[in-house]
Amino acid sequence: MITTAGIAGIVLGALLGVCLLAAIWVWRKGRPFAEGHVFRASRLSRGNRLLPVQVLITPTSVVHYTPEWFGRLEHSIHMAHVASVRIDTNMFFSDVFIETTGGVNPIRCAGHRKGDAVRMKTLIEQYQTGYYRQQSSGT
Repeated sequence: MITTAGIAGIVLGALLGVCLLAAIWVWRKGRPFAEGHVFRASRLSRGNRLLPVQVLITPTSVVHYTPEWFGRLEHSIHMAHVASVRIDTNMFFSDVFIETTGGVNPIRCAGHRKGDAVRMKTLIEQYQTGYYRQQSSGT
């Protein structure tokens, strides 16, 4: 016969198991999604507590990666279509706005450390310079 204490132990064990699985799931979703220059928003910033947004900057593109509970949302912009990069520095974190030449709403990367925001802007400008230098020397 199962006692009340036995049932409570089973329920507590099941609850701990579910919490452990959820913690592992959140940890896996928060890992860098690619190799290279990946900047992850702070979990202390608003909107990034469980599944922080990430930005990958490569010599050819900028990828805004938003993990979701099931799946992900990616927005990629080719380096030739980046019009400007704006940094809004707040008290604790910085927001990076990447505007495109198409005039559509800019990509907003919120909750990054100030140093990461500056590094993101520097990398984009460096890769754009290299891209356009390569384009002009190729013609």
